[in-house]
Amino acid sequence: MDLNADLGEGFGIWRLGDDEALLDVITSANVACGFHAGDPSTMRRVCAAAAERGVAVGAQVGYRDLAGFGRRHIAYDFTELRDEVTYQLAALDGFCRLYRTRVRYLKPHGALYHAAATDETQAAALVAAVNDVDHELPLLCSPGSVLAQLAVGAGLRVVAEGFADRGYLPTGALTPRTHPGALLTDPDAVAAQAVRLATERTVVAVDGTVVACPVESICLHGDTPGAVAAATAVRAALTAAGVTLTPFA
Repeated sequence: MDLNADLGEGFGIWRLGDDEALLDVITSANVACGFHAGDPSTMRRVCAAAAERGVAVGAQVGYRDLAGFGRRHIAYDFTELRDEVTYQLAALDGFCRLYRTRVRYLKPHGALYHAAATDETQAAALVAAVNDVDHELPLLCSPGSVLAQLAVGAGLRVVAEGFADRGYLPTGALTPRTHPGALLTDPDAVAAQAVRLATERTVVAVDGTVVACPVESICLHGDTPGAVAAATAVRAALTAAGVTLTPFA
């Protein structure tokens, strides 16, 4: 099982989360590419630290929305979104290559992640960007999403992910952040959900429903309060459950 986290989400003098501490725990790093968060110096720093630790780097691409942290929906047309995703991928890959590595997968962030799960135009733009840049590049996304379906149809590798620190609806979708139970912050609860995802491939929704969630990667949010403690608890719990942690890419 892969354990991924969102990193590099500060910019300028503003820092968010403890990237270095999380890189000591996770196996894959979703690095912000400067649109929803991040900047060139942050990207370089995280790529260097990830390469030093042998952590796989993925491009976490988002809407051009620093003020809203990429969590506000933007109605891009296909061409503009395809090109902005291509731009972000190429920028991060440039910094990876400074440290003799490369971008190993793509994951959409925030509002783009949710839009691509249901919107064919937005999902198709992501698929087109990956096809243009590197057809071998995996897409990390939610299982059964429109993005996953279009990517498989285009011959791309899809890696399904579940979230250790987010609540789920009975439909299998994430609970909106404006709703109760959207975010899990207790390390023990986060670790328990991670173990269930890894060993049973299910998750318990906010209404108590058991939902199938077949995943290859488990995500933690680097901006969540107590993210490092939660990640440490998750890794320890997964190891104790006999789960081997390794990058999928």
